[in-house]
This record gives sequence, structure tokens and C-alpha cells, in this order.
Amino acid sequence: MNTTRRLPALGAGAAALVLATTACGAELATGPGAETVAVARCGETVEYTVPERAVVYEAGSADKLFVLGLVDHVHGYVMPPANPPVEQSPFAEDYAQVEFLSDDLLNRELVVDAGADLVVAGWNSGFSDERGITPEILDGLGIQSFMHTESCFNYPEYPERTTPLEGLYTDLERLGQIFGVEDEAAEVVDDFKERVAAVAAAAPEGEPLKVFLYDSGTDQPYTAGNQVPPHDIFTVAGAENIFGDLDERWTQVGWEPVVEAQPDIIAILDYRDQPAEEKIEFLKTNPNTADLPAVQDDRFFILDYNEAISGPRVIDGMEAFSDYLQDLR
Repeated sequence: MNTTRRLPALGAGAAALVLATTACGAELATGPGAETVAVARCGETVEYTVPERAVVYEAGSADKLFVLGLVDHVHGYVMPPANPPVEQSPFAEDYAQVEFLSDDLLNRELVVDAGADLVVAGWNSGFSDERGITPEILDGLGIQSFMHTESCFNYPEYPERTTPLEGLYTDLERLGQIFGVEDEAAEVVDDFKERVAAVAAAAPEGEPLKVFLYDSGTDQPYTAGNQVPPHDIFTVAGAENIFGDLDERWTQVGWEPVVEAQPDIIAILDYRDQPAEEKIEFLKTNPNTADLPAVQDDRFFILDYNEAISGPRVIDGMEAFSDYLQDLR
């Protein structure tokens, strides 16, 4: 189902909230006569006005705007502890120009206090029914929202299905429409597609090596199904995600199927608050994994957190993994 939603006229309670935000400098162009553009937000079409005070959650959201040259439209960012320091980012200069708002989870009070006129995040990674910050709730406050297309896979209201890579391209194209920078978005997407094609062309011949993505967990590991970027990173580069048959995003599995798969490589997701070195040490001492081929051969590939979530750095991670595979041959 695909419908078009225009942000509603503000009721008295919501108007009071927005009045407080305009005192912080936000000017929400939701009244009659404001120029709008219809753009898909997952499976729903929404009328957007050009945002001037975007609030972004996690580096994937921020990087998508920065790579399109939209730093002047970003008010601030929310960066949970898992993210590596923004000073180490390829967009460090852009982060330095906007406000750091919180290292906590995204919440409604934060974006209202920030005077946001757009919130960019993923479903269940930023937006959340449990925390009371959803696109529908923000619509009622006159605050626009944009969701990563990759995360629309399990968005209950208006789901949308795509591959993780196609989701990245789609997001850049849709953000280009919202901000009126379609040509810039097309250039970025074309560049990414050329880089991905080069990785695919360099894929090793023969039986693909099997990869286990280790996110976290000791009693049971969390890993990547086929609906998150690491799956495309591995498959495009010419390897096999051992859980690629799971129609899931980030998901919990048992150690038994990991052992049964006998992975040749273990890709370690490197969090700031859960360093890769600690995870490797656990895998080397855990009876379930100590004898796996990847562990015995010390075949660990470190995947930066921001190369594993939807954003421009997925392409960097794919190229780095491709180089790693070439070195093994």
C-alpha cells in the first residue's frame, strides 16, 4: 500500500511544542503555500519541505547528508557509544560544524528541544514504538522524518523491500529530492555503483570462502542476515555469508549452526564500546569456536561499525574486504 501523507495542521498542544522550537531558531514550513516535494518514506509517500535544522541519528544518517554536501542543513547529531569517534570519520570536518546533541538513544524530547524540522534515522535504530518516537508521532508534531530504506524491511506500517546496497542508493536519491540536490545525489550514486562494480569484477574465482559476521553475544551470537549491509559486502566481493539464507536484519543465532558451517573467515564488527580485540580473544578461548578454521588460521577481518550500517562507508568496507580476499588468494 502506497499513500501520500501531508503533514497535518498543528493542533493546540502540538503548536505549543513547535512554538517552543521556533524560539530555538527552527522555522517549520508546514503552512499553506510552502513548496513541497512528494518523496517515499518506506512504502508511504510524504510531502516534504526543504529542511534547515535536520537532526540525525548515528553516523550512517549524518554521512548521507554530508556526502551530498548538506552540512548547512544539519543542526546536530545523536551518536550512541557504539560509534567510533567522529574525529576519525572521513567527514570529520562536517561533524565539527554541527552540534553534538547526545550520546544516548534518540527520543522525542531531544528532537523537540533541538528545534528539528527533520529527523533521519532507521526503524528500530533511532525510531521506536517503545521509546515513543515514530514517524507518525513526529508527523503529529509537524516534524518531518526520513527512514533508511534498508530498515523499511521490518517497518510495520508501510514496509518496503530492497537489498541493502539498493537501499543506500535509494536513500541518497530520495534525500537529493527532499533537499533539491538531485544532480549531486546522482553523481554520488554513480560513483558508488562504479566502485561496487570494480569490487564485483575483482571477486576471486572458484568456491567462495564462507564468512561469519560476529556482532556480539557470548551465550548466543548476534550476526547479519541478508537484509543488512555486511551481506552485500561479502557477496559482492565474492564470499558467502553463512547466514545469508536468513531473511532477517541483525539477528540472534546459536553456536551450533556456526560450527556446522565451518567458516573460513570471521568478520568482527568493531564497536567503540566493544573493541574487536576483545571479541577475537573470546572466539579464540570459547570452546564453541576455538577449533573453527577461521580461528585456527587467524582469519579475522575487522569491519568498522559504520561500514556495517547503511551509509556511504559501506562502500569503503566492501573495498577493504575485497582487498582482504585478494590477499588470502
